[in-house]
Amino acid sequence: MFGETGKCFNVAIDHGYFNEHSFLAGIENMKEAVQAIVQVNPDCIQLSLGQANHLQSMPGKNKPSLVMRTDAANIYGSTLPEFLFSEVIDSAVEHAVRMDAVAVCVNLLLLPNQPELHFQCVRNVMKLKTECERYGMVLMVEPLVMLPNHIKGGYSVDGNIAKIKPLVRQAVELGADVIKADPCDEIEQYHEVIEVASGVPVLVRGGGLAADEEILNRTVKLMEQGAAGIVYGRNVIQHDKPAQMTQALMAIVHKGASAAEAQAWLTQEQS
Repeated sequence: MFGETGKCFNVAIDHGYFNEHSFLAGIENMKEAVQAIVQVNPDCIQLSLGQANHLQSMPGKNKPSLVMRTDAANIYGSTLPEFLFSEVIDSAVEHAVRMDAVAVCVNLLLLPNQPELHFQCVRNVMKLKTECERYGMVLMVEPLVMLPNHIKGGYSVDGNIAKIKPLVRQAVELGADVIKADPCDEIEQYHEVIEVASGVPVLVRGGGLAADEEILNRTVKLMEQGAAGIVYGRNVIQHDKPAQMTQALMAIVHKGASAAEAQAWLTQEQS
């Protein structure tokens, strides 16, 4: 999962799980989307059980590893439904073993005034941890602190580090082998998130779409703060040049490239 440099770039293409129309942009044709990313060979591709075969059926051994998303949730709409859920698929880890995944991923959600949803997620993590230990599977936990929907609408991350840190620590205490967490508002403080993870590697989420300059600069700063890598989805798959953006981010994660050096990849034609 982490390769020779000890770092990881995981491209998330599991957005169809969440029943949101806007999440499908760039991945309407999953076979083509997966093939485009495989060509530039990131460390991992994060997929659902129903789409994992697009990666694993490709011939050859030199391809990205599979991280399998295990849970579906209904929390990303502009208006939240009356009943919120985050539900793990049946026999998730057995499916992951069968699909030759290197890790499974599950949410640990913290939404304002939604304790029942948080309870569901804690229970999901605990059950998956038991299965992961039984089968020797890596457990990636995704602690997400969200803003109230009336502030920015759906899929709005709360970058308050005072909220991120305890949720990351809870994920670690529940047995996460890898953390997939949001950046904080002040990137220069992210070393505090790394510290509270207590040695568990932290991969940073990309979140919503951002301008090229912003995402490249942010990634450089996060890696400087001690992140073990990144998990970006829409900032890759919805980019005009997803392959070149993948190469640019790989240069930052694995080669320590500057934002300017990474930007140069975006001006090149795909080979």
